[in-house]
Amino acid sequence: MKKIIFGLLFLVLLFVVIFLYNLGSQPEREYPSFPIIPNKNAATVHDSIPLRDVVVVGNNWDGVITIFDPSNFEVLKKISAIPDKEERFKEIYSGFKRRLAAGFIREVIGEGNDQLVDDMFTSNDGRYIYASRPSFADVVAIDVNSGEIVWRCPVDGLRADHSAISPDGRTFLVSASTARKVHAIDVSTGKIVGEFESGDQPHENTYSEDGKRIYHACIGKVFIASPWLDFMKGDRWFQIVDAKSYELIRRVDMKEKIEEAGFNWIDRAVRPMAITKDEKIAYLQISLLHGFFEYDIENDKITRKLDLPIPEANKDLALGDHVLNSGHHGIALSGDDKTICVAGTMDGYIAVVDRDSFKYQIITLSDDPKEAKPYWATSSKDGTKAYVSISGLDKVSIVDYKTAKVIAEVPVGNHPQRVRNGQLRLK
Repeated sequence: MKKIIFGLLFLVLLFVVIFLYNLGSQPEREYPSFPIIPNKNAATVHDSIPLRDVVVVGNNWDGVITIFDPSNFEVLKKISAIPDKEERFKEIYSGFKRRLAAGFIREVIGEGNDQLVDDMFTSNDGRYIYASRPSFADVVAIDVNSGEIVWRCPVDGLRADHSAISPDGRTFLVSASTARKVHAIDVSTGKIVGEFESGDQPHENTYSEDGKRIYHACIGKVFIASPWLDFMKGDRWFQIVDAKSYELIRRVDMKEKIEEAGFNWIDRAVRPMAITKDEKIAYLQISLLHGFFEYDIENDKITRKLDLPIPEANKDLALGDHVLNSGHHGIALSGDDKTICVAGTMDGYIAVVDRDSFKYQIITLSDDPKEAKPYWATSSKDGTKAYVSISGLDKVSIVDYKTAKVIAEVPVGNHPQRVRNGQLRLK
């Protein structure tokens, strides 16, 4: 009997060793590369070169940022978010802890891919793009004309995630996923100048229009889906934070608010959010939900819920088959706050919703609802259109709010996620 037990223990140990070895091994993969042109660096870009409106797209699995024109949707340029990839990968695979963390991010979070650019914003002077890089656990400032990294800021913990930039362009927020905090980085120096506490897996960050408040949410351990294991997913809060002092103004357990309103849902984690310009109402996507909740910020209560349709092919979709607990992931408000655009991630569609009536129109993106995987929505600078990243099809769809139709598509890179408006001086 003892021999059988020792034999089983040996097999289990061998399995664990093989699993960890494979997890910590660096896969062989080529990434797109672009030439570094030092003589085109920021110092050579005179103010006489005009700022032009652009849209920037982070392609997470190939580490490329696509820049396109918001008027004619022409791709203007692509730059690498990882020109230092050799150095960073060498750093990761020289230590046991980092290589295991990178392997976990790749296999569990990145669906078998390293996560190389999550979020990005342009600088006010149009010379740089600031980008968070999950697998590299850092934020970098990239000279958009030379392609060089100007500064690099490692985050606490093992992964960088969603970001935001202050309305004055001086502060870049980044969620340090495994460190339960959000860093505030001075973009002029690349140094951390402040931070605030979050819960498990800090995620979304949104500044108020006047830059005085930060709306933040943490999502817990999204590699756990079962409601029976909810206690293992950790703290999941919606927070309002003072943007100057980084002191907490309000912390909300959204499941409590959902139940107080007479609704019921299996999770409490707020995913992407859209907030009205007067900051009275927020529209919140919740983990595993195919739809969203309306949250009255002033009165701290849930007021409405919209369940969006689930395609027939997804009627029996298991909770564990949702990508990182995402039912729908991506939501934006039109410039007049009258229309909501929803990225129906697991359902393969875009929903255009009248904010007042909650009536909606569905734009189907593919026959297989799990093929397209729309993963983010951002309104255009003029508020008349929405840019939706279609991560499974490597493109961005441009939706006209008035007609609820796709009016253009922009091919980008591998697995586009965040889409942001900005201005750049392109030499």
